Amino acid sequence: MARLCHRFTCLRRHVSTTSFRCRLSFLCCVLLTHCIMASLSMAPVNIFRQGADEEKAETARLSSFIGAIAIGDLVKSTLGPKGMDKILLGGGREASVTVTNDGATILKAIGVDNPAAKVLVEMSKVQDDEVGDGTTSVTVLAAELLREAELLIAKKIHPQTIVSGWRKATQAAREALRAAAVDHGNDPERFQQDLLNIARTTLSSKLLTHHKEHFSRLAVDAVLRLRGSGNLDAIHPKRLENVKILIANTGMDTDKIKIFGSRVRVDSTAKVAEIELAEKQKMKDKVDRILQHGITCFINRQLIYNYPEQLFAHAGVMAIEHADFAGVERLALVTGGEISSTFDRPELVKLGHCKLIEEVMIGEDTLIHFSGILDEAERSLHDALCVLAQTIKETRTVYGGGCSEMLMAKALPTIIADNAGYDSADLVAQLRAAHQDNKNTYGLDMSQGTIGDMVTLGVTESFQVKRQVLLSASEAAEMIVRVDNIVKAAPRKRVPDHHPC
Repeated sequence: MARLCHRFTCLRRHVSTTSFRCRLSFLCCVLLTHCIMASLSMAPVNIFRQGADEEKAETARLSSFIGAIAIGDLVKSTLGPKGMDKILLGGGREASVTVTNDGATILKAIGVDNPAAKVLVEMSKVQDDEVGDGTTSVTVLAAELLREAELLIAKKIHPQTIVSGWRKATQAAREALRAAAVDHGNDPERFQQDLLNIARTTLSSKLLTHHKEHFSRLAVDAVLRLRGSGNLDAIHPKRLENVKILIANTGMDTDKIKIFGSRVRVDSTAKVAEIELAEKQKMKDKVDRILQHGITCFINRQLIYNYPEQLFAHAGVMAIEHADFAGVERLALVTGGEISSTFDRPELVKLGHCKLIEEVMIGEDTLIHFSGILDEAERSLHDALCVLAQTIKETRTVYGGGCSEMLMAKALPTIIADNAGYDSADLVAQLRAAHQDNKNTYGLDMSQGTIGDMVTLGVTESFQVKRQVLLSASEAAEMIVRVDNIVKAAPRKRVPDHHPC
């Protein structure tokens, strides 16, 4: 009996120990599961496709500031009438070299990978499409705003607070610009003078600055011929590309027997027909000698009569007649050709070359437009035409030379003075003091390195261009400063070509 009781006690102890062990194992499993779940919840979960990249918070904002400010610094030195040029070298075997200080051309040519830099490049394209000028100013202004924003954010000022301040500042600047605007739209003579001043100011920072008087008048005459529409799309071209030009000063009327004081008598109309036929044959021979030069365009200072014009048309050669002497001389200069009067030795004749000739219709006038000769000159004239077209629509103007920028308290006058090699701190201080003395038309005279009255100097700019620069720059800067996350899509994988040529 005692032995049986001992066995029962041992069995109860064994059962109790086994149950405790089971319970301990169960608790360990539960605890391990919770630890695993906690570690999984703390691990980052990648929701993007493999290869995608993400920048967050301060890293994203810093990346945006660096990219946008770098774009502004790139074109900053081209600003103003004494801005520097950039050399753009194309890729590939036939790398083209372009020397320009046009902001739109520079920003179109460069390739950028930074998202904020791309925002500024796209903004400059919009500026160029909308008003045709101010691409450098708008990029530099946006970059300077972001440079200041970077300092404010480093002082723990929230981006939304900065944006709120920008909006108030933009409104104040618009009011100052509107108050400084002058409108001569109801006075045709003074308005035409405003247009000439705007064209001169626009071309002052371009390649054509040494010939700005001539090209300013050309641009103003062209825009006024649109009869107030201000729409450059009213130009309807007929095109001829990659042109070989023969420039001549020769008689292309029906050649006649030039024996003064003589008479020719015939006894029938058949003899008259023979003489006319001989004259036509002589003209045909002359046209054939001209065509042997392998040209696609013939420009003559003298008239071209119907018969030779028909021969040129049949051969697919554009014939341009009655070009004025100064125009022919200038055309020969820029196309690289020489003016010819004899055509017996084609190998001795120097032809001109041009990428594109267009017969254009501006308003009710038909003109011949040569392009691709001096690309930089063409870009400069294009900017002037666009600005003048905008001024036709919005007749208000403002004074240049940093005058309107000083009224709006912008940093551009400092950059303009720096680019000209002058003491910007001294000049801007003098300009600020002049504005404090109510000399609100004073700006920077970059030809003399002093401040001066922009009314006297005739430095005028379009109100529309200045307003667009202000609004576009502030909107772009606001867009960039509010960024707190940059997500880059995964690059597209290259698919192997299973069907090679």
